[in-house]
Amino acid sequence: MTLALYFPTSYPYTVMAMKKFINDPNNLTKELLEGLALAYPKQVKLSGEKIVVRAVPKAKDKVAIVTLGGAGHEPALSGFVGEGMLDASVVGDIFAAPGGPKVLDALRLFKDHPGILLVILNHAGDVMNGNLAFNMAVKEGINVKKILTAEDIAPGLDAPIEDRRGLGGCIPLIKVAGAVAEAGKSLSEVLAVAERFNQTMATLAVTMKTATHPQSGQYISELPDDKMEIGMGQHGEGGGTGPQNILSADETAETIVKKLIAATKLQKGDKAVLIINGSGATTLMEMLIVFRRAHQVLTGTGINVVAGRCDEILTVQEAAGFQMFLAKVDDETQKYYEAPSSTPYWK
Repeated sequence: MTLALYFPTSYPYTVMAMKKFINDPNNLTKELLEGLALAYPKQVKLSGEKIVVRAVPKAKDKVAIVTLGGAGHEPALSGFVGEGMLDASVVGDIFAAPGGPKVLDALRLFKDHPGILLVILNHAGDVMNGNLAFNMAVKEGINVKKILTAEDIAPGLDAPIEDRRGLGGCIPLIKVAGAVAEAGKSLSEVLAVAERFNQTMATLAVTMKTATHPQSGQYISELPDDKMEIGMGQHGEGGGTGPQNILSADETAETIVKKLIAATKLQKGDKAVLIINGSGATTLMEMLIVFRRAHQVLTGTGINVVAGRCDEILTVQEAAGFQMFLAKVDDETQKYYEAPSSTPYWK
């Protein structure tokens, strides 16, 4: 294993010498997927190039769950392929959506199932290629429905859906939808439960240091060392409130969770799922401290946190920060969220 140092010279942003254990930057996606399949052979395998599927296929009388997205966000999305969650993940190059024809190839794998739910995160490339594959599949007579996750509240609670990014909330939504499908429900029933959960979830990110692109060494964006930004996108995109002085863990947690409570319209007596998703360089120590304060605020408001998680589920290389996810659940969505699953990174 070689410690690779790259010094690109002509990029619009600052370039740094990368300290990463990689080989040829052009082979990153191929090699990481090979590693995933070798590490977790009981859960996943590769079907052709850049399509990750369940090692033990789901019964053909059940609805399949498929998603797409660029590499570089591990364990998302392919790390959640397996029993109770995804049937297939179509992987693009680093931070880039896979092409529509490749997504169509994945949908064709499940054409004999009673239906397919295609989960699309609201990013331009994902939406364009996901919609292209969806339309081609429909023309071929494949029974497929799609759902768009756009739970980022940084643009504002009243922002149109096209301005709201899909963040880490796609993973708990896949958990719910996958459990409904595993229970043998119809495509319309899977979609209905997933959409109900989709409408009650919200995410807000905070960033203290953005990542570098692992193929180029290019900073995705920059923040001063003494600043953080609430609302920055997972790739370092703007859209937040702009750089501000770094707050304590408690202050940050309180600021974010109060916005999420307003977005989800949670009230005293309601049940909620709370997730702190590390961005890549944030330690578990920090995430647990943040979770603690967010949980205190929720329970102090009379909201019952029925499920929690502190983990890295969707990262951006070595970005420092986290995404806080909050969702209101009813008895049915809680049941499916807590249903058994077996994937490389959610069990």
